[in-house]
Amino acid sequence: MSRYLSKYIGILVLLFHGWIQSQSQPNILLILADDLAFTDMSCFGGEIPTPNLDKIASQGIRFSQFHTAPYCAVTRAMVLTGNNNHVAGMGSQDLRTNVEGYEGHLSNRVVTIPQLLKTKGFSTFMAGKWHLGTQVEDNPHHKGFDKSFVMLEGAANHYNNVGVLREPAISPYTENGQQTEWPKGAYSTDLYTDKLLSYIEQAHSNNSPFFGFAAYTSPHWPLQVDERHWKKFEGNYKGGYDSLRIARFKGAIKAGLISENAQLPARFPEVVSWKNLSTQEKKIEERKMELYAGMVDNLDYNVGRLITKLKELGIYEDTIIMFMSDNGAAAEDFVNHSYFGPYIKQHFDNNYNNMGQPDSYVSYGPQWAEAGSAPFKYFKGYTTEGGMRAPLIISGLQIKRSNSLETQFLTLMDIAPTLYDLLEISYPSEYNSHEIEALKGASLLPLFKDDTIKIHDENYVFALEHRGYTMLRKGDWKLVNIHSPLDFKNFELYNIKSDPGESVNIRRLHPNKFESLMLEWEAFSKEVGVVTPTPKSGAH
Repeated sequence: MSRYLSKYIGILVLLFHGWIQSQSQPNILLILADDLAFTDMSCFGGEIPTPNLDKIASQGIRFSQFHTAPYCAVTRAMVLTGNNNHVAGMGSQDLRTNVEGYEGHLSNRVVTIPQLLKTKGFSTFMAGKWHLGTQVEDNPHHKGFDKSFVMLEGAANHYNNVGVLREPAISPYTENGQQTEWPKGAYSTDLYTDKLLSYIEQAHSNNSPFFGFAAYTSPHWPLQVDERHWKKFEGNYKGGYDSLRIARFKGAIKAGLISENAQLPARFPEVVSWKNLSTQEKKIEERKMELYAGMVDNLDYNVGRLITKLKELGIYEDTIIMFMSDNGAAAEDFVNHSYFGPYIKQHFDNNYNNMGQPDSYVSYGPQWAEAGSAPFKYFKGYTTEGGMRAPLIISGLQIKRSNSLETQFLTLMDIAPTLYDLLEISYPSEYNSHEIEALKGASLLPLFKDDTIKIHDENYVFALEHRGYTMLRKGDWKLVNIHSPLDFKNFELYNIKSDPGESVNIRRLHPNKFESLMLEWEAFSKEVGVVTPTPKSGAH
């Protein structure tokens, strides 16, 4: 056999192998919205039209009791590793230390989804927000992603690289591990989608299944979006945040997400009643929500672009799509913050007619966040349901349930085990010469076919600590601490089935249950190493 014929046959074998692989393995598209509230989407009871996301939901499963972490970086670490945030190195967001569990980047005790999927021949890529370490060795390029265009920090301007967090003054971006510049005139969600579309095309041309991570930064503050998206909502929020909260609560009941017997919890104490605002204050507040709705509209539009591309390439039916938010609605109001406020007022123009422009810095605060988190208590940052319950949609050819609602308790740590189960990937005990901690979640694969399967029984314990705020869930019972210090006297007890709004602390009514759950908390705290670490010099 000539060397030319041998080479030709070798090429054919590789192509055939790639074709077989692409036929046997589904593509995975994980879409993560940033700070999207529980009831923002119309398929989750909201008033903002989200036709593309609703279409995905109609072809798959909506999950009403899916729980994330209360902050974005923490969620990213947990969803990409299937493990607790301390094990993954993110015990506290943006705090970099020498203490195990609080490294401020992904630890060597975990392995990421893209790292393992590459062993099955997957093309792996992401675009958007990373927030899991800024050092070279922490980059997604070294965490399993073949291709990436990412914002390294937790927030950025949506139109340019001007820093919005005071430090650094210029937001850092990398492409495939190398420092890069923000393309002039680009808008975040549109640009990230452009990158993702190119990555999908490359994987398809290589006959390779893919794992794509669409880590969008929308609708995270600053609230900025083109007029063609927010203008359509002009005048829609004249009723204010109090009336929207009630409407979202009723919408969640109508959508089947909560019981008709549920009660709206007490308001966040710092929120001023809408009726007590001046006319000018109401005008400004309305614009905040119009901008936010416009960002959700743009997000849905770009999800539609991804769907269109998958259909054009003939691989839509071969793709599992997972859409989720990273935490509850964002209540930050940095304009009035003691540390960030002076910098924002000096460098940004928040006059009414400039709101939403590239040089503005608008966030919608606890008043609108509380409406978005209805029917639950509080919002992002808290370990209450409002801070940790987020929308999740899963669809694809392997999902045998369509237009279905799943109401059982699940967590973000279930995503990784689901993918490994689906793709028949064995989870290692060692990776890169480091011992790897076992997965903490469970596969959702049985639910894709049968809605009677129970994923977590009443003895399953899910616990989390972040910045001293804690929670522990076992069955329908939940421990919560949202007070400082992290002390026994500050823990509260709720039954989430009968009281999803966490309105009535029943610690004294059920002392035995409280004590047994506190023992579970102490065991968990010891296992993951909950401490109050000291930041490294120069870290925050």
